[in-house]
Amino acid sequence: MTIQREAEALCAEIYRILREERERLGLSKYALAAKTGLSQQTIGYLERAKTAPSLDTVLRLVRAMELDFGEVLNKAGRRIGESPRKKR
Repeated sequence: MTIQREAEALCAEIYRILREERERLGLSKYALAAKTGLSQQTIGYLERAKTAPSLDTVLRLVRAMELDFGEVLNKAGRRIGESPRKKR
């Protein structure tokens, strides 16, 4: 897998995890939008991996849901079958 595809897969998985966490917490897209300053439409695009993520956006979502970014990143890495900290 190329680095570009690996990064895309990791980002998509991060957004899947964030959606799962939003739903687990019982937050609507509207409520999460209000907590982050993002639009509901943006959150929807991100959750469906329809737009490129930025670290700022990810951190806003993680903080709004009181999650640990390192745990989210590690979980995403495990799901795609490789640790994001793995040396090349």
